[in-house]
Amino acid sequence: MLSSPLPNGLRAVAQPLQCGRFTLTFERPLIMGILNVTPDSFSDGGRFVARDAAIAQATEMIRDGADMIDIGGESTRPGAPPVPLDEELERVIPVIEALRSAGVPLSIDTYKPAVMRAALSAGADMVNDIWGLRREGALDVVRDSKCGLCVMHMLGEPQTMQTHEPVYGDVVAEVREFFEERLRTLTADGISAERICLDPGFGFGKSVIDHNYTLLAHFAETRPANSGVPLLAGMSRKSMLGAVTGRTQPVERVAASVAAAVCAAERGAAIVRVHDVAATADALKVWQAMHAAANSSQRTCQRTTERPTQ
Repeated sequence: MLSSPLPNGLRAVAQPLQCGRFTLTFERPLIMGILNVTPDSFSDGGRFVARDAAIAQATEMIRDGADMIDIGGESTRPGAPPVPLDEELERVIPVIEALRSAGVPLSIDTYKPAVMRAALSAGADMVNDIWGLRREGALDVVRDSKCGLCVMHMLGEPQTMQTHEPVYGDVVAEVREFFEERLRTLTADGISAERICLDPGFGFGKSVIDHNYTLLAHFAETRPANSGVPLLAGMSRKSMLGAVTGRTQPVERVAASVAAAVCAAERGAAIVRVHDVAATADALKVWQAMHAAANSSQRTCQRTTERPTQ
């Protein structure tokens, strides 16, 4: 599932992640392709609501280099209205069932325990929860599964999180403290840390520029101390990119999204969650080759320096 190993360079390789039927390793950053089966997602709402369109899009993303697919049936953009349970199930379960044999891990993007349970039964390998498994019943659903768990930091809730300017004393420290608490809680509840990855939640209760770019600049520092838990970065097409590029439409932010993914990889992201898989895969291959060459040159210089004099 992985290509040739990436020399460590500036990034520490995260510990393996147990993800349902799969065990993921991170010699290179993995690409999570976003599959929104919703009519109102901020970037591609409505394009993949139909089952066949969703399956075709997932198939294309896998062909383009996606290592996993994240399926969401409810938009979590700022101000998005909640989706009734039955409607969310109708959107996501047929797609999960159809993609179960696609050969990559399937992630369900939901905070509803009932959707988590149905998705895992249908074949999902990961639960990607913007609430960080804090809602009642969530831990009960995932505790005895082998599914991977993506725990995200969010200040507030989607309907109101950007209504007022978010306030932090130290955004990096506070996100890290949240992750520390979540790891303690989940492991005390019997969930292995080897099933957990962490997402700082770009755009989820953060100021568009200051908080988001501080988190990106110090991305690796959000990981709890003495922890090898993988970090996930999700910035694809978000307003934080439009704010610095002037691109008002999400579909115009492909280049910025690719740049953000590479920046996150450089700062320790084990997984990048993206809409534009092919472009991201190409950029990461160039980045990987550059690091491989740099490390090779460093080893050559070291051998030359250590060669005994005649």
